[in-house]
Amino acid sequence: MGDRRTDRVFKALADSTRRDVLDLLAQKPRTTGELAEHFSSLSRFAVMKHLRVLHAAGLILITRDGRTRWNRLNPVPLREVLRRWVDRQQEMWADVMLNIRDVAQSSDPGAEIGPGPTNHDKP
Repeated sequence: MGDRRTDRVFKALADSTRRDVLDLLAQKPRTTGELAEHFSSLSRFAVMKHLRVLHAAGLILITRDGRTRWNRLNPVPLREVLRRWVDRQQEMWADVMLNIRDVAQSSDPGAEIGPGPTNHDKP
């Protein structure tokens, strides 16, 4: 996933209304009208602006059936962000935990605990 697309995903997820839209779409596909009804404090135009941001980030898929516009969750960009950021952090912390275990089991009382090598540190 490129930096530009990652930025779009994070921008889209930064807004609580857009996260609420994604939660609704995770349950089932919904029309734009159904989404607008759910967010009674927002105008239909405001809901459509949120949908445009989500679509630009690739987080929703849109299909049309006549005049009806169906919005569906696209989980792929979320998984890509998860892989890029969370998996990397999990790897580092797993290394730290292994180093703690190794130090605890070693006979060297002055041994240091550090993050250890990671795949992205290799040349």
